[in-house]
Amino acid sequence: MRSRLATRSARLVLAAAVVTALAATTACGPEDPSETGAAAPSTSTSSSASASAEGTESGGNGGSEAGKGGTEAPTGDKSGYGQSCGTNDLDFTVTWEVQPISHYLVTAKAKSGITCYLDVNTPSVSFGSAADGVASPVGQGGEDPIKLSGSSVAYAGINVKTTEGEGGKKFEHVIIATSEDDPNPAEVELPDAPTVDKPIVTNWSTKRNEVIPRIV
Repeated sequence: MRSRLATRSARLVLAAAVVTALAATTACGPEDPSETGAAAPSTSTSSSASASAEGTESGGNGGSEAGKGGTEAPTGDKSGYGQSCGTNDLDFTVTWEVQPISHYLVTAKAKSGITCYLDVNTPSVSFGSAADGVASPVGQGGEDPIKLSGSSVAYAGINVKTTEGEGGKKFEHVIIATSEDDPNPAEVELPDAPTVDKPIVTNWSTKRNEVIPRIV
């Protein structure tokens, strides 16, 4: 009897040991995949994506900067060449001419180091600030455009009084500009103080005989 009980007890102990071992194996499996030979989850995908994103960002910026650099080109210094003549680019003189018809002759010359073009054919000429002191263009002479540089000059003629009688106002200066909207008109002293009434002005020309102002 004792022998049968001992054998049964031994079997129960052995069975309990097997159950315990199975439980331990089952518990360890999911928690430690290395014990079963399974590979551990990898983070290289996210790391590679991050590295790729960083590489794309830096590469994109680099490409953008290179693109910007490619659009810039050296322009060089072209100041004083090929530009329209502003009034402050020129020196003016006014002289009194008697023959063949008395008139004032305006001579324009580029300042030292300036090359420019008179691309507005008729100068803006006025006496005083009133509207009746503005010289009307008569369309005589004219070359378009006229290049001024060095010793080259352009001429324009002014007839200060085109009316009969003693009407008009006396002026000692004439206001000259290369265009009506020039912000820097020049005030040039006249050789005398003529009486001005309904003045007229010719176009610019390189020939003096083309700028004798006549009422047509």
